[in-house]
Amino acid sequence: MTYITEVSHRCVPSVSLPAVDQKYGAVANADDDISSLPDYSQDQYEHVMRIFGGLKPEMVQGQLADALPVRKQQVSLLSFLQWRQTYKEGGLYSVLIQQSENPNNPICVHTVEENPRNAYLPLVVAALLLALIALLCVVAPYIYRRRCTAKLVKTVCCKGPRYSVDGGACAGEAEAGDVKPKQTRLRSLDTFRGFALTLMVFVNYGGGGYWFFQHAPWNGLTVADLVMPWFVFIIGTSVALAFRSMQKRGVGRVQLLRKLTWRTVVLIMLGFCFINYSPRDGPLSWSWLRIPGVLQRLGFTYFVLSLMQTVWGQREIPLRRPLRWSPVQDVVLYWPEWLFIAVLETIWLCITFLMPVPNCPTGYLGAGGIGDNGLYPNCTGGAAGYIDRWMFGDNMYRYPTCREMYHTTQPFDPEGLLGTINSIVMGFIGMQAGKIIIFYKGENARILSRFLVWAIILGISAAILSKCTRDEGFIPVNKNLWSLSYVICMGCFSFLLLGGMYFVMDIKGWWSGQPFIYPGMNSIFVYVGHSLLGFYFPFSWEIRSNESHWEVLFQGLWGTALWVLIAFLLYRKKFFLKI
Repeated sequence: MTYITEVSHRCVPSVSLPAVDQKYGAVANADDDISSLPDYSQDQYEHVMRIFGGLKPEMVQGQLADALPVRKQQVSLLSFLQWRQTYKEGGLYSVLIQQSENPNNPICVHTVEENPRNAYLPLVVAALLLALIALLCVVAPYIYRRRCTAKLVKTVCCKGPRYSVDGGACAGEAEAGDVKPKQTRLRSLDTFRGFALTLMVFVNYGGGGYWFFQHAPWNGLTVADLVMPWFVFIIGTSVALAFRSMQKRGVGRVQLLRKLTWRTVVLIMLGFCFINYSPRDGPLSWSWLRIPGVLQRLGFTYFVLSLMQTVWGQREIPLRRPLRWSPVQDVVLYWPEWLFIAVLETIWLCITFLMPVPNCPTGYLGAGGIGDNGLYPNCTGGAAGYIDRWMFGDNMYRYPTCREMYHTTQPFDPEGLLGTINSIVMGFIGMQAGKIIIFYKGENARILSRFLVWAIILGISAAILSKCTRDEGFIPVNKNLWSLSYVICMGCFSFLLLGGMYFVMDIKGWWSGQPFIYPGMNSIFVYVGHSLLGFYFPFSWEIRSNESHWEVLFQGLWGTALWVLIAFLLYRKKFFLKI
């Protein structure tokens, strides 16, 4: 893990940091609260700061920012010192700050006292082991099939003419036995769902302590930020395919409304009563209960998408496609849905950028706290955060990802109301993938080309909105806000990943989807189960040492593997939890 920290320090010649030498012996590491250290004698102007590269870069950065205690009433001459330095994990670094001839230009000297360790070695070892296991899972069945084939050939060749290949009835039976039943499910869709869910479980188990398996503090994108929108995308694709199938079976709109309402209520109640509550929390109390949540958002998104499909999606695909609209027929045919989504997105844009928020600039998208030079400390999330705090009060998420780095004090829920609008947009993009599969059924080349075109359009749009930067774009990529640029960027990735899996599994048949297909076909059970039991043994345990990634990574992989194994056993028993 590499930390790149850019900080501004107020260097006071008459006030010294606790020196790391025999006289004072103070050490500032990732677990110390440097800001609480006492001021030392003022007769020194040379001081040393010692930095230990721990597992949490945001803690190191925050402590660096507060590392110089200053008694303002005793200071007459102030100067500023900035530096940019890379602090790698496990290394011990010293920063010597001393006064130069120019009192306003102090000297900063960096030295490495202990070399850092290779933070990525546990990840490389784990990747190699997983690759070896995957190779064995592929090679072992192949060898087994070759042995069975050899035995069959030997039996056919050595048992006389009645077992020969020309023996009519036997040959016919063999051919009949080799015919595989026609697939009714897209293996790529179940595998995509299972892959996203497996990654979600691993992330929730800590992701091995690596920063890219943690959610971004505010703007930006990490691996952990990919999971939720992938799941929403899959919901949209599944809704389009499932409702089309029920339409063919003659299911009426009243039955569809009853089914989608029941499923929505169950999902919301699961999230409200179980996912946000654990037996270790003690008696259920409204004072700390979180109203928004992951399953609540998924349930409401499913409801709106299903309602759209019920009202506008049951249209017969014309056998003869007019030449004028042929390239965009799958879009034009469902124009009422597109109009509805355009209205929703317009509402999101107007509220986000035009709604006045008390004591905050209009259109503010920042994290608040000490961000933006501390000018808007209580404006976390702008209009989105203001609406949620007005609606839910304290019954929302209290520990947002921005809290530790930006020292925010306001609660902010990443599954809030305003972000749900763009969750629906994300699901609608997934519905478009399902409509492409339906509309161009049997024309695999056209399906893949449409997926690629959509990925390119969405990718270019995301690049324009974000200006290919983290913070300087028109609308930054932000998972907490579910910003428009974030949604269309995730739509691009989703089309590419689903298209790749569709080609490999449903067209070529090179991969059957193991092991991800097992949790993908029992997603509700795995998600609810790992949320309720994931922090109990044998899925997890108390980490003895946080100084390296070895144990943290092993625990995350172990817990994830257990849930994949449970899903496999349920698959073998043909048990699938459905709502």
